[in-house]
Amino acid sequence: MKIALLGYGKMGKVIERIALERGHEIVLRKSSSNSFDGLSSADVAIDFSVPSVAVENITTCLNQGVPVISGTTGWLEKYNDVVALCQSQNGAFLYGSNFSLGVNLFFELNTYLAKLMARFSSVYKVSMEEIHHTQKLDSPSGTAISLANGIIENSAYAGWIEGKPADTKAASDEIVIEAKRIENVPGTHSVFYQSDVDYIEIKHVAHNREGFALGAVLAAEWIQGKKGVFSMKDVLNLKA
Repeated sequence: MKIALLGYGKMGKVIERIALERGHEIVLRKSSSNSFDGLSSADVAIDFSVPSVAVENITTCLNQGVPVISGTTGWLEKYNDVVALCQSQNGAFLYGSNFSLGVNLFFELNTYLAKLMARFSSVYKVSMEEIHHTQKLDSPSGTAISLANGIIENSAYAGWIEGKPADTKAASDEIVIEAKRIENVPGTHSVFYQSDVDYIEIKHVAHNREGFALGAVLAAEWIQGKKGVFSMKDVLNLKA
């Protein structure tokens, strides 16, 4: 499989190594200093760039008929536009706020727990914490937002707000997400259900970028020959 890497930072380099180990070929390493030359020869593109260029990268791929996997977060206000373009071009697009197998299982656990706890909303208040490396550009993380949305869709919560639970004047139907930036932390996400007498916590801790990169390559392998808009639920067959 011929792969175009859109974004050649730390994640791009890990994806490259794993892709080569799995027998694939890299035909484009796109950074801010070079063009899209080579994209048309790719079987798939993997975008781990930055929010300011992600939509341009994805749009260029779809317009050239190249399936695209995107793990860049912080651009989702344009998500519906990208979906519409993918459909109009009869293309293939897969977005994931996190490509880790463990995180995607964590998403399912989070949804299941939210459904259980919805009956006890008068007893337990939800809050969240996410910790990432200091180079991460968006806050809170896309993974944290996905977790919050999983709770909102299965409870009486109406939205989320960023801040510290002790200091934030959140409405009763808002989930407070505290975002921390600490050197050399790949990603930690915690969900808390707090009452006056106890609390329940679920947590996912990433040790390195390997799991994210492998998931992105697996998604690129999976999307071959497919048309439509997908997620990691499709790749991992987690849809009910």
